[in-house]
Amino acid sequence: MSNNTKHAFTERKYVVTLICVVSLFMMWGISMTMGDVLNKHFKEVLHISKSRSTLIQFSIFGAYAVMGIPAGLFMKRFGYKYGVLLGLLLFATGAFLFIPAADAASFTFFRISLFILACGMATLETVAHPFVASLGSQETSAQRLNFAQGFNGVGGIAGPLIGGYFILRAGQVHSNDLYSVKVVYTIIGCAILLIACGFFFLKIPDITEDVSNKDNLLTAPLTEETKLQSLKGLFKHRHFAWAILAQFCNVAAQAGTWAFFIIYGVEVMKLPADKAAYWFAFSMVLKTIGRFLGAFLMRYIQSNKFLATFATGSIIMCLIIAQSFGWVSFIALMMLNFFLSVMYPTIYSLGLKDLGPYKQQASSFIVMGVAGGAVFPYLMGLIADHNVATAYYLPIICYTFIVLFAIKLSRVRIAH
Repeated sequence: MSNNTKHAFTERKYVVTLICVVSLFMMWGISMTMGDVLNKHFKEVLHISKSRSTLIQFSIFGAYAVMGIPAGLFMKRFGYKYGVLLGLLLFATGAFLFIPAADAASFTFFRISLFILACGMATLETVAHPFVASLGSQETSAQRLNFAQGFNGVGGIAGPLIGGYFILRAGQVHSNDLYSVKVVYTIIGCAILLIACGFFFLKIPDITEDVSNKDNLLTAPLTEETKLQSLKGLFKHRHFAWAILAQFCNVAAQAGTWAFFIIYGVEVMKLPADKAAYWFAFSMVLKTIGRFLGAFLMRYIQSNKFLATFATGSIIMCLIIAQSFGWVSFIALMMLNFFLSVMYPTIYSLGLKDLGPYKQQASSFIVMGVAGGAVFPYLMGLIADHNVATAYYLPIICYTFIVLFAIKLSRVRIAH
């Protein structure tokens, strides 16, 4: 049994704040999987290829590469609360821009709107992960992150259900145009503004980060010289540097998996688009179960071993999916979401381990690893234009590196 059982999940003074921050995970979960619904809808309505439709993922995940460091700097300067507010305002702005984008029926305009929305998502992720990690003992940070990501999974379930019913459902008046897209994102924008109002009036308890003597240069005013020293000091933590690449691989594989899930259901399984979206939602139920199961089992199993086991399971699922074995392969596609469930928060927590005051800065870099989702779906799309099942061989490369990270590269090491 691990030492984690000796530490509380969080402290009483942090409970309300933790609940509010966890709600953010659900909101960007909805938006993330809605993007995969748009892949299918834009392909049909705007008459674009599979590979070009993945430029949606390029817009969403590319925002993470652009916004990760600025969001981290903003958070370091103004704190967690105002970092959340900035993220929510960008999120709402992008959602409301769907109104003129739909009126113009412009794929480029939609991508600009999604980019701004995703800048908000990236800001929220940059802030929310170290925020949750700081709301209690460092020893239980992986549990809190998996718990919070469980609610991200709840949002991931809601996204394809909303998209499948209001956007992809055959026979409705606006099933072949962009009106329903405009309405759905207007409602999302209004909901985000209401959450922003709630956060504005939320009183955040004082949070004390772990600070060790060797890192005390960060407590001094940051001149250009100390900023450079801080960056060098951060990258001396080798496990953190490898975590960036592991997160890049994880999100690359995840984005590719989600981008072609509905298309796989339609082309390989011959399902109606809305039914494929509902199966996508069910796979998110499995992902959510995996998150909560991971949060519980990591009290007893070391998180790196748990990560290695689930990454190996993902490799096996990809091999089965690529064979087009009918329902056996489609079940494997759904189970792939179960196995990738713990990867994001676990890689995150392993990368932040023992970083003390470097934690906020490190969070920015790990969030930038999410940019893997910008490029990988397009590569899968080039193969999917010929055979969507064969495209699922590519994520095996990513999961193999994650196994290596979990077994060896995640060990805390500081270069001298």
